[in-house]
Amino acid sequence: MKIAIFHDYFGAIGGGERVVLMMAKILNADIITTDIDTLSKMRPEVPVISLGRTLKNRGFKQISACLKFYFCDFSKEYDFFIFSGNWAHYAAHRHHPNLWYCHTPVRVFYDLYSIFLSRLDLISRQEFRLWAQFQRRFDRQSVSKIDCIVTNSKNVQKRIRQTYSRDAVVIYPPVDTSQFHCIEYGDFWLSVNRLYPEKRIELQIEVFRQIPEENLIIVGGYAQGDHASEYLKNLNAHLPSNVTILGEVAEPHLLDLYARCKGLICTAMDEDFGLTPLEAMANGKPVAAVDEGGFRETVTPQTGLLVGASQDIIIDAVRSLSGNPESFHHACIERAKEFDLKIFKEKITSAVNDAYSTYQRTV
Repeated sequence: MKIAIFHDYFGAIGGGERVVLMMAKILNADIITTDIDTLSKMRPEVPVISLGRTLKNRGFKQISACLKFYFCDFSKEYDFFIFSGNWAHYAAHRHHPNLWYCHTPVRVFYDLYSIFLSRLDLISRQEFRLWAQFQRRFDRQSVSKIDCIVTNSKNVQKRIRQTYSRDAVVIYPPVDTSQFHCIEYGDFWLSVNRLYPEKRIELQIEVFRQIPEENLIIVGGYAQGDHASEYLKNLNAHLPSNVTILGEVAEPHLLDLYARCKGLICTAMDEDFGLTPLEAMANGKPVAAVDEGGFRETVTPQTGLLVGASQDIIIDAVRSLSGNPESFHHACIERAKEFDLKIFKEKITSAVNDAYSTYQRTV
């Protein structure tokens, strides 16, 4: 079976991009995308086809991605199609049989709509209302063309049911435990995420401002044309001396940071799933995460702490875990194995075969 995976764009390295590359390798699939800015840092081992670059203005980037996917046609070149991301599924109307690996419905259109609106000035607010109203309609229309939905967590499964009134099968994203190993419990904490407001990076910075004896290294970037450029400028303008923002780093550098850090801090708002805690655990490193969203499906009392999204509470968690991070080593390694790549391989292969067979019976 010849498979194509449509993915929004590779404008920033995140869990979704890692999952797509692993899925393509497992299924021997081609990737069809738009921007490929960060692919060289991710060392893809599969063919990648670009539909061309998106526009870089905020809002227009997403619209241009939708249009590129909507008008493309690979229906005669592949036997099965997988969609990943928020905009790639706009190709679903002419690409069957298909499966959507849904990381989340577009949060700024649905559950984070009010929060996002509150961050905008009056003119931008009106523009966004119009765009969201228009886009919601076509988002739902496109999702109606999806044959089968798979998602990354029980948390997102619930969002899909609330947003689209559709059922979804949960297949947790994989962590390739063979890539990770612990070198030391060094003198810094690590944060790995896209640099978006919903990740609450400013909360991490304020936590470490209050504990100058600890250091924090923040890794991650954002896709040009997304809503995060001003946010990043504000973060960089008020950094304490014990916090460093590295931005996007190549995969070998990231693996080395995981291997040498003391632990991982995660503060994302109602995170979809969150692959980074498992990557940290695969190195034997404890995790301090907010008690929200997908973190509840991975972090246990044996592998770290789930705490409220309050500065003082997170400070206490970081100090507590910093006292003896080595004591979490074995439990973290064992927990990561429960999400190993081989488990994902079995489940995603079975889901594709089932979706293909089901579609064939209906045509």
